[in-house]
Amino acid sequence: METANLAPSSFNLQPWKVVVVVKDPEGKKRLRRCALDQPKAEEASAVLIVVADPTALEENRDAMLDSWQDLGYTKPEQRSMYVDLIGRLYGPPDSWTRKLFAAKNAALFAMNLMLAAKGLGLETHSMDGFDEAGFKREFQIPDDKLIPMLVAVGYLRSRTKLLPRDFRRPLNEFVSFDSLSKVTVERTSSPKTTG
Repeated sequence: METANLAPSSFNLQPWKVVVVVKDPEGKKRLRRCALDQPKAEEASAVLIVVADPTALEENRDAMLDSWQDLGYTKPEQRSMYVDLIGRLYGPPDSWTRKLFAAKNAALFAMNLMLAAKGLGLETHSMDGFDEAGFKREFQIPDDKLIPMLVAVGYLRSRTKLLPRDFRRPLNEFVSFDSLSKVTVERTSSPKTTG
């Protein structure tokens, strides 16, 4: 978690919170129900409910600006300019822009968490199929928060063999230079996978 917490975030506002469901068997059963009965939700050593917090701007802005000032990144007279800029960029807490800001940054945290876990020998699996309202109700997550994903974390069971990596698009189907040009994808059959 400490390594994941080094994830980049816009203006270093860190709009994420995490609910860790790890030990309580009843909690894991509730988690599985809300995760559309995905077995990994109950079987993983831990499941992290990644919460995107649109109100983190107000909660974290002053601490971030204090840090910037203490470290010499900004001068005291620039503070109000940053407060104004952040407010204009992300809008009010209930705006689409603010929710998108929170979700994008929480996703960076989640990916950083998955990479850090892999570096420690753990396996992870992100989950996007779930009942968000159910999670909010069952795990006391306020309605103004968003849940972009769950991350199951644990060690691979001994003698478990993972399936080969499935379909991945070739780069030429989604990468273009200098502009987003239309890419025509013509497939006559499923592309072959490579390790």
